[in-house]
Amino acid sequence: MKKIKKGDKIVIMGGGFAGLQLAKSLRKADLKVLLVDKQNHHQFQPLFYQVASGRLEPSSISFPFRKIFQKNKNIDFRMTDIRRIIPEENKLVTSYDRTITYDHLVIATGCKTNFFGNEEIKNNSFSMKTTQDSIDIRNKILFSFEKEIFARPEDKQAWMNIIIVGAGPTGVELSGAFAELKNEVFPKDYHNVDFSKFNIILVEGSKNTLNNMGESSRTASRAYLEKLGVIVKTETILNSYNGKVARLSNGEEIPSKNVIWAAGVTGNVIEGLDKAQLVHNRYVVDRLNKLENYDNIYAVGDVAYMETPLYPKAHPQVANVAINQAKNLGKNILAMLKDEHAILNPYEYKDLGMMATIGKHKAVVELPFLRFKGPLAWYVWMFLHLMLILSVRNKLVIFFNWAWSYFTKDTSLRLITYIDYEKEKVVDK
Repeated sequence: MKKIKKGDKIVIMGGGFAGLQLAKSLRKADLKVLLVDKQNHHQFQPLFYQVASGRLEPSSISFPFRKIFQKNKNIDFRMTDIRRIIPEENKLVTSYDRTITYDHLVIATGCKTNFFGNEEIKNNSFSMKTTQDSIDIRNKILFSFEKEIFARPEDKQAWMNIIIVGAGPTGVELSGAFAELKNEVFPKDYHNVDFSKFNIILVEGSKNTLNNMGESSRTASRAYLEKLGVIVKTETILNSYNGKVARLSNGEEIPSKNVIWAAGVTGNVIEGLDKAQLVHNRYVVDRLNKLENYDNIYAVGDVAYMETPLYPKAHPQVANVAINQAKNLGKNILAMLKDEHAILNPYEYKDLGMMATIGKHKAVVELPFLRFKGPLAWYVWMFLHLMLILSVRNKLVIFFNWAWSYFTKDTSLRLITYIDYEKEKVVDK
């Protein structure tokens, strides 16, 4: 491992949970820290579904990097996309064919949507990995009802079928949010639309919703969804989708203009490093998050593959792992700055549990020694997510929006900000 010295330049690729946390850990260090991301803001992914369902404004869960670090002179930011790493020259090649040099590199590029090689589904469905993706979904869903009013009789049902693929936390939470809008909000706005024909269809390849959680959470989540009116199809796979018809593995064909893919992720790896370093599209790292065969390159978060005694198949790709790997790496870097012979701490994940919300007073929480569901779980979910929001201002904005929705059963955040009408004409033919 190459020792880290005062004045060294550390480049952090990616401003997700891991990259942001590491930069914050080093904000007082005698180092030059450069954070690089293709977005100019940190995105709070657990609440993307609330932007997609019109419950929160995008600005509520988006935090500009330059604002976050405006008081930290040792931290700078570059908005660009990294195309290639040249490790032998300690260089990064950007999307503008410019280069960024580094003394030490930390890869925190996270994950991207995994379509499992199905290009047709990739080209015709929505994913939800960025704030813009969430805005696009909100625009399209709201536009669907406007379109349904003018649609030919034989085309109307396609606008009224929303198919969500993947019943993990993202799929379950999004399905529940749309179901509540269907039951409580949309009928007030669209008096000429028959919402009994509006179907929210959740498709899952395994036997259960929330398949990574315990049996009680699986059972409860499905019961909550079905009570809200969501059509849940488990042990079913989306085989193809051409933008008009979704074909399922059970032989069913469903007309739909709106398919949202939430069925998997894969590591967002960058060209240039030895591919032998990859396992399941994640960089193999040691317990200090350093890549094998590179003495000054690290990986943290979802893109890091670290085997430990407790997790011989690597840690789960969740925010808690990303945040705490970054904290641990940050502490080790600071220790090396003080003493080049410092004893460094290996990382191990402490599972703090999982949770998911399905709707008002409907949630499941699994802690290491306690599992519960219902209203209490819902309040716990809201409190913990609110506490994770970065700024006090955004906490207040989100709390106000949640309180307004709670008491009025309504939301005023139903703007259609952009629709490509020429594209819609082609799709509608």
